[in-house]
Amino acid sequence: MQKVVIDTNVIVSAALTEKGNPAEIMRLVSEHKLCMFYSEDILREYTEVISRSKFGISTEAQLEILTKIIESGILVEPAICNVELQDETDRIFYDAARESGAVLVTGNIKDYPNEPFILTSAQFLDVFLS
Repeated sequence: MQKVVIDTNVIVSAALTEKGNPAEIMRLVSEHKLCMFYSEDILREYTEVISRSKFGISTEAQLEILTKIIESGILVEPAICNVELQDETDRIFYDAARESGAVLVTGNIKDYPNEPFILTSAQFLDVFLS
């Protein structure tokens, strides 16, 4: 089963629209066709970001998203690596993906080093579904 770590921007996009690549990725996670990895720091970030009023995600929908992640995901405690990142807040995703041997799926690919395990949701689906 393909392992993934999913950046918060993909989670938010999936929550805001039922169509599109982020929603498809989350559907695959829910159907246990992808093995999602997350850390406590990642879960905290998901919780904080999806609860922002500017997104208008209902409390019920927030709880459903987080429950799906916890029930279908695998908790990891990644070691911090020394790779330089443009945005240090992205380290939690980068380190979790490296630790678990997963693909990091993000909408902000430019914020990460150019590495083969870091893909946009469209790139990931092209590879995964081919």
